[in-house]
Amino acid sequence: MTATQKHSRLTGVLVKTAGLLLVAGTLVLGWLALEYRAFTNTPLSVPAKGLELHINPGASLHRISKDLAAQRILEYPRFLTLLGRQTGLASRIQAGEYHIDPGTTPAQLLDQLSSGKVIQHGLTLVEGWTFAQMRQAVADHPALNHTLGNLSDTEIMEKIGHAGEHPEGRFLPDTYLFPRGTSDIEFLKRAYDAMSSVLASEWDIRSADLPLDSPYESLILASIIERETAQPDERDLIAGVFIRRLEKNMRLQTDPTVIYGIGPAFDGNIRKRDLRTDTPYNTYTRSGLPPTPIAMPGAASIHAALHPAEGDALYFVARGDGSHEFSSTIQAHNKAVRKYQLGK
Repeated sequence: MTATQKHSRLTGVLVKTAGLLLVAGTLVLGWLALEYRAFTNTPLSVPAKGLELHINPGASLHRISKDLAAQRILEYPRFLTLLGRQTGLASRIQAGEYHIDPGTTPAQLLDQLSSGKVIQHGLTLVEGWTFAQMRQAVADHPALNHTLGNLSDTEIMEKIGHAGEHPEGRFLPDTYLFPRGTSDIEFLKRAYDAMSSVLASEWDIRSADLPLDSPYESLILASIIERETAQPDERDLIAGVFIRRLEKNMRLQTDPTVIYGIGPAFDGNIRKRDLRTDTPYNTYTRSGLPPTPIAMPGAASIHAALHPAEGDALYFVARGDGSHEFSSTIQAHNKAVRKYQLGK
């Protein structure tokens, strides 16, 4: 065989080999294209209860893909990274805590991670709680980032931007939703602002000629109403009693203020000596409103304080079933006390 023939034969072999490689490469690329297309619309292997996925700040889609592959949530981590780059979502992934539902596809996963639709945790501040009770609830919540530690109440008010204000009653009872990692300071600021907004709105539409000189005084009165009754239809009636007593320069004589003045030493029973022991909060020994709220009033109690019911009642006593008996004279009140409190 001549050199020319050998060269021709070698050339033929190379051409055939290249052709085969080209066909093989085309087949591989075609297979990969089909696999990729199927991958984008095939649900991930998410457990039936769903998947809690934590994305750390600065985490890349490449890192997230590898982690999901390690958990056997997806088979082709490179495909997810490629999909993120093609859609432009790879650079828009947001840190946070996500709940991934069963049936979620890779495309849907990227949409969720780039939208920032993180899990929302909740904390309910209850009407009638004191600031101490609220502090404990905030400190106990596992999804909040705790920074307040052993700071005093005064220091906490400084931290949230309201130095010099007494914290009692300044935060609106409500259910607040927030993502994991929200700081306790952010949470308190939000509850404080919510109370400020409600108080300002209610003050603007208050009834005329009330013996209240400021929104803060209405907050104090609302806190007393909150602690006096859990009956929605009684709030404005109790507000009416207190407003009329203030107008007549009568002492409010309300037990919840006395209890607040006793503080942690209160054992659950209020005695005659407690009513006679003077504190800044004892409305049996002091006239007018106490110096601060005694609890967190809800929006309904604030509204009642600024829209008291008309009437002539100056007294009320608990019936023992959660409701109250209202009286306009001391004689009628004493009779009600004998009936409902003394069992006579």
